[in-house]
Amino acid sequence: MECNLLYYSGNTDLMIYYGTCGFPKSKRVLREYINAVEIQQTFYNPPPLETLEKWRRELGDEINVHLKAWQLVSHPPTSPTYRRAKIVIPKDKLDRYGLLKLTEEVKEAWLKTVEAARAVKGDVIVVQTPPSFGYSKENLERAKNFFRWALTTWKRIGWEPRGTWVGRPEVREIVDMGIIHIVDPFKQWPPYYEDIIYLRLHGKGSYRYEYSEEELKDLIERIMETNASEVHVMFNNVYMMRDVVKFKRLLEERFKA
Repeated sequence: MECNLLYYSGNTDLMIYYGTCGFPKSKRVLREYINAVEIQQTFYNPPPLETLEKWRRELGDEINVHLKAWQLVSHPPTSPTYRRAKIVIPKDKLDRYGLLKLTEEVKEAWLKTVEAARAVKGDVIVVQTPPSFGYSKENLERAKNFFRWALTTWKRIGWEPRGTWVGRPEVREIVDMGIIHIVDPFKQWPPYYEDIIYLRLHGKGSYRYEYSEEELKDLIERIMETNASEVHVMFNNVYMMRDVVKFKRLLEERFKA
């Protein structure tokens, strides 16, 4: 298995990680085709630490593991995804969960995510906020306050803002704090980044979209034009397994030419 491929791009040594959001195949099979994976179960309800440790053993030390932050951090209890959270929230505390509120409840949910990250020897914790958490001065300050605190507990945090954050220059204020700006490259290229680019590919227009070889070749060329030291390409569509296999092959062909 070939992992953690190091390429030379211009004046920069570039590490390219590629993988899937979730486990579309067994971990044994996945190891043959990816060098990174993003655990999704931690978003719905973090598994027991023993389970996460087992997953790490099954994946092996060569696979770079990211994980998605528990939804109690990012999403309000009105989100339909809470049906899988397996928790009961008292009505008088519903407004204390999600949307990066720096409440004790959100802090506790974040620290549980950090525990999961430690158990799986994780890299980036991915925080994806819902479109309802759109841009406003209040939400910008809330995000800054949350991430300022969260960075005291975990070094590598990525944020995928959705909705009206797209194209807002204020996102730079979050990046300048040391947060990785996560985007879907077929919707926008990360306008602000330091050394790390993290891409989540959700499918063009539909989760059921399969990327063409030409689209993936174009993506590889765009990646090679960056001055980043790391690029993480994570597929999060129905055909994620097919697409990551294609991406790996095209990447290898690109550097054999």
